[in-house]
Amino acid sequence: MNHRTLGAVGAVSEVGYGSWQIGSDWGDVSEEEAVEAVETARDAGIDFFDTADVYGDGRSERILGRVLEDDIARGDVTVATKAGRRLDPHVPAEYTEANLRRFVDRSRENLGAETLDLLQLHCPPTDVYYRPETFDALDALADENRIANYGVSVERVEEGLKALAYPDVETVQIIFNPFRQRPAELFLDEAAARDVGVICRVPLASGLLTGALSRDDAFPEDDHRNYNREGDAFDVGETFAGVPYEAGLDAADALADRADAVGDDPTRSAGDGLSLAQFALRWILDHEAVSTVIPGSTTPAHVRSNAAASDRSSLSATDRAVVREVYDEHVREHVHQRW
Repeated sequence: MNHRTLGAVGAVSEVGYGSWQIGSDWGDVSEEEAVEAVETARDAGIDFFDTADVYGDGRSERILGRVLEDDIARGDVTVATKAGRRLDPHVPAEYTEANLRRFVDRSRENLGAETLDLLQLHCPPTDVYYRPETFDALDALADENRIANYGVSVERVEEGLKALAYPDVETVQIIFNPFRQRPAELFLDEAAARDVGVICRVPLASGLLTGALSRDDAFPEDDHRNYNREGDAFDVGETFAGVPYEAGLDAADALADRADAVGDDPTRSAGDGLSLAQFALRWILDHEAVSTVIPGSTTPAHVRSNAAASDRSSLSATDRAVVREVYDEHVREHVHQRW
C-alpha cells in the first residue's frame, strides 16, 4: 500500500475505506459483515477510514471505534468523520459553534477518541462557505483539542474552490471518478497549489464502475440506489454519481469493452489485468493532486481488490483517452455542468 500526504493530517494510505455502507442506506448489513469488512481493510494495508455521524445514526462511527480501538489509541490509523447533516432544519445559520461542538463531542464518544483526527463539514448548504463564523467555530474546536484538523465535504466544484480560501481548511472531499471528471479541470490544481488534501468519494459510482450491476437488478427499499435515484432524500449526485442508471450501465459497458479492464472479478492476479473497479481507482490515483480514494464495500474480496489498486501500474495514455471518450459520449451531458 502506497501512502500520500493529506494536507496537515499527514501520510495516509492512498486507498482508504469509505464507511457509509456499514452504517446505513445500502440495504441490510449485519454487524458481523461490517466488522469483517473493516478488519479486512486493515489487513490489506488501509489506514485511512472515512465516516460520518449520520451513517446509521452513529453506527458506522461506533463500529470503527470498536474494531480499530487499539489502532486509534496508538495513532496507527487516521479516522475522518463528518458533521452537520444532523441539523434539522439543515440551514446555514445552524452551523454554529455550539452545534458543531455538540456533534463533535458525540463523534468523539462514538469513536473512543479524545481528539478527532479530521472533522469535515458534511456537504453543507453553499451559503455556509460564505459564513466565516462557521470556520471560526472550527478553529475554536481545534484550539480546544477536540479536533486536530478540519476540512469540508462538498457537492459542487464551486464549493470546493470557495473552501480553499479558508487558510486552515486542510482537506476537501469531493466526488471524482471516470464518470465525474470536472474536478480535474481546475479544482485539483488549485488544491495542490495550496497543499490541501483531496479525498475522493463515490469512486465506483455506487457500483456502476464495478461492472457488476445490470438492468435487472432490484435494490432493497433501504438502499439509496433505490430511493434516491431522483434525489428525493439527498443530492442525487451521491447516487450513481448523478448519472441516470441506464446511461451509467451503457457507459460502464463501453469502458469495459474498450479499456484494459476485465470486469468484476476481484480474484484475478496481477498478471491478469485490472478489474473494472481497479481500473477506475487507478484512473483516480493517476491524478497527483489526489491524496486518497475511499471506496466502500462489505465484501472482503472486493475490499482486498480495491486496496490492491494502489500497487498497480498507472494507466496508459490510450486508456486515459478511452475514459475521456466514454465520458464525452455517455456521461458528460448528464453531470458536467451540474456539479
